[in-house]
Amino acid sequence: MIITLDGPAGAGKSSAARALASRLGWSYIDTGAMYRAVAFIAIEQGIPLEDAPQLARLVEKIRIVFTNGRVLVEDRDVSAEIRTERITAATRPVADAPPVREAMKHVQRRMAQGSNVVTEGRDQGTVVFPHADLKVFLTASPVERAQRRQAEELTRGNATTFESILESHSRRDEADRLRPVGALRPADNAVLLETDGLTREEVVEHLIILIEAQRKAQAQE
Repeated sequence: MIITLDGPAGAGKSSAARALASRLGWSYIDTGAMYRAVAFIAIEQGIPLEDAPQLARLVEKIRIVFTNGRVLVEDRDVSAEIRTERITAATRPVADAPPVREAMKHVQRRMAQGSNVVTEGRDQGTVVFPHADLKVFLTASPVERAQRRQAEELTRGNATTFESILESHSRRDEADRLRPVGALRPADNAVLLETDGLTREEVVEHLIILIEAQRKAQAQE
């Protein structure tokens, strides 16, 4: 079974996806971390971020694994390195390149093959897994999303203001919606889940209910 969770930054999809996969004992794919990892390795190897064909080859070459909340590239833990501001900025041209997204689509499909998977990102239900068993689009108000991201950054020891995050989210949302490939939008048959005021555990409970309902519907087909 494949469950896709898409939505904008700060909607709570990453924490919900990890918790849901852990609770179900399923595999988890953090696609944002994958693009970050590619950007990080590209910089290390001196690959120009505007060289889309070479970046696409890098996607097919490296092995990315998610385990115990960590991101591993060739068994190397890069969880902290890929969350720096430098890598955040470098990830945009990597994630916007059509050849990179095409290569990543195939890698993500291979990762999910033959497994029960919770995968999250921005184009999982629309592009990567159009035939997923359940597609959910998580969203939240701009204020809620900015407050959550500020709390995350403070936990990581990064001092930032609510206003700067709110502005950053606004720019990022607009850019994500206008992407030539992998644009941010809910799939036609996605379930919309508004997460304002919900804890991570409450979001997971909502998702469990949706999964059980989908299982029953599939059993009756």
